[in-house]
Amino acid sequence: METFIDGTSPFTEIAAVQGENIKLQGIISDIESQLMIARNEADKLKLELESTRQQIQTFEQRANDAEKALFDFQESSRKNILKQEEEMKSMLEKVKKDVAERTKTISKAFKADLKNIKATVEAAKEVAHCKDYAYLRRCEALQRSLKASEDSLKMWRQRAEMAESLLLKERLQDEGGEDSIYVVNGGRIDLLTDVDSQKWKLLSDGPRREIPQWMARRINAVSPKFPPKKIDVAEALTSKFRSLELPTADEVWSIAREKPKEGDALIEHVYERETIERKRKALERGLQRKTIQWQRAPEQTKLEPGTGTGREIVFQGFNWESWRRRWYLELAAKAADLSHCGVTAVWLPPPTQSVSPQGYMPSDLYNLNSSYGSVEELKYCIEEMHSQDLLALGDVVLNHRCAQKQSPNGVWNIFGGQLAWGPEAIVCDDPNFEGRGNPSSGDIFHAAPNIDHSQDFVRKDIKGWLNWLRSDIGYDGWRLDFVRGFSGTYVKEYIEASNPAFAIGEYWDSLAYEHGSLCYNQDAHRQRIINWINATGGTSSAFDITTKGILHSALHNEYWRLIDPQGKPTGVMGWWASRAVTFLENHDTGSTQGHWPFPRDKLMQGYAYILTHPGTPVIFYDHFYDFGIHDVIAELIEARRRGGIHCRSSIKIYHANNEGYVAQVGDALVMKLGQFDWNPSKENQLDGSWHKFVDKGTDYQVWLRQ
Repeated sequence: METFIDGTSPFTEIAAVQGENIKLQGIISDIESQLMIARNEADKLKLELESTRQQIQTFEQRANDAEKALFDFQESSRKNILKQEEEMKSMLEKVKKDVAERTKTISKAFKADLKNIKATVEAAKEVAHCKDYAYLRRCEALQRSLKASEDSLKMWRQRAEMAESLLLKERLQDEGGEDSIYVVNGGRIDLLTDVDSQKWKLLSDGPRREIPQWMARRINAVSPKFPPKKIDVAEALTSKFRSLELPTADEVWSIAREKPKEGDALIEHVYERETIERKRKALERGLQRKTIQWQRAPEQTKLEPGTGTGREIVFQGFNWESWRRRWYLELAAKAADLSHCGVTAVWLPPPTQSVSPQGYMPSDLYNLNSSYGSVEELKYCIEEMHSQDLLALGDVVLNHRCAQKQSPNGVWNIFGGQLAWGPEAIVCDDPNFEGRGNPSSGDIFHAAPNIDHSQDFVRKDIKGWLNWLRSDIGYDGWRLDFVRGFSGTYVKEYIEASNPAFAIGEYWDSLAYEHGSLCYNQDAHRQRIINWINATGGTSSAFDITTKGILHSALHNEYWRLIDPQGKPTGVMGWWASRAVTFLENHDTGSTQGHWPFPRDKLMQGYAYILTHPGTPVIFYDHFYDFGIHDVIAELIEARRRGGIHCRSSIKIYHANNEGYVAQVGDALVMKLGQFDWNPSKENQLDGSWHKFVDKGTDYQVWLRQ
């Protein structure tokens, strides 16, 4: 009805509906396709969700495992911490217990030491009291001896007058009886009789009383020199030597008043101590040794402080750690061994009180109680050296000195002690110590105030101190520390004032290197050392640091370094051998410092070189007594002695290449270093007969002329 009413055809509507239906079907198809796609995506998402869930489960499982592991770790850590705490507590308890025990032990030891010190003090007091008492006894004995001498002198004058009166009357032999004969012997009366009565014995020999040898020598020195004893009466009566000259009273008093020697024992008489005899024998040995040397080469012996006798062999008697022991006493015990091995001079450590225990930062110069020992122990050590005919060389630090007080502005530049200097004694070009002196004449040593040697009062005090060390302490010569710090002209003045038997300067300078290797030409280095020696006027020798540095490299198959273009040795030895003090090691380069140690495997080659060459060789304490080569070094010293080598000996170098080194020193010694196959018979220029004195294979060999 509606269709007919609207006037529309039903077919048209159906067609429209169908068209709409077709559209809807297309839309549905699109929706279905989209739905399918959405379903596919949903499936994918489900799969991803399932995968994610599995991953989440895995992560949860890992988290649970990690949490469990963390819990286990925390539990084990807690247990370990508790265990460590327990161990620490037990350790602390043990340490506390050990400390308490050590404290108790130290306290006990300290009390024992204190008790010993008190006992020592009491013993010292007792010894002093005994010495005083012994001295009084000596004085009393000497007074008794003097009175007896005066009585004897009076009696003998009377008897001499009586005897002379008898002789002047020219009594005949039979007038005195058949059994007696008077014989004159230059004033001494001998009564010869066949009746051995005490009366005639007393008249003939005088009173016999044992007296010390030292007093007998003094009496002989002032008594007359008698002529040979007459053998018959006629010769005695015709002799013109009849005056009886006896010692005067003043001379007898001088003998009686002579101060007893330290250590003399008084029983009934004063006896001479045994050490005098030892010193006499030592002096005789030294005199004999020097006499033999002078007879061998009298023209080569020239005594001066720069060379000593020319045949000195120096021993450095300490190292960097020696201050830790009672060193003077230890060293004194080695004097006999050093002398027996051929050493002639011992270089002792710095004696002065010092800020550093090694002695190279001196403070009060006149205080010789140092880390090495007391001044009494030092004197004893020097006496032992002298008893073995050894020179004692003192290590003196003249460049710098540590102050004892601060100035008002807080600078340490006020000196104390006997030499109480002020800032005027310090150079002005070191800003650390505000010195008011003149500029330094050398390099600055920045660790301590550098002394201004241009000041007259400074030089006067130093010369007085050196002379005090010579006269009162007993030093024979000097080792001069850090001489680069002041001019050699001042050294010359100090040496001339103190007149040492031998002097060595430490002019330390760096060698020339190129790209880390030692240069062959070291002329500039040795020239600087020789310039300093020249500045001293040749009054001092110097350590041949050039030779030491060259030996470090030369002994490693570079022996060509030991000869310069002129055919001479390449160190100071080659230019001024008499002033070159050769060495391999000292307390700075070796010991526990080790600033520049000599190659250990080349040590004996080094000693073979310096002990057979001109110059003055130095032996280091550690090498001689700690390295086990004592006898080997002594053998080389003996070779030097037999070869007559001295500081001015001539030298001719025959070979110096990579394989080895050969040289003739003096007229009687030839030596070889290295693997070079050589002996004197292979050298056409060597005449005479030679025998091998030392043979150390490829290290070194020494021949002496027969």
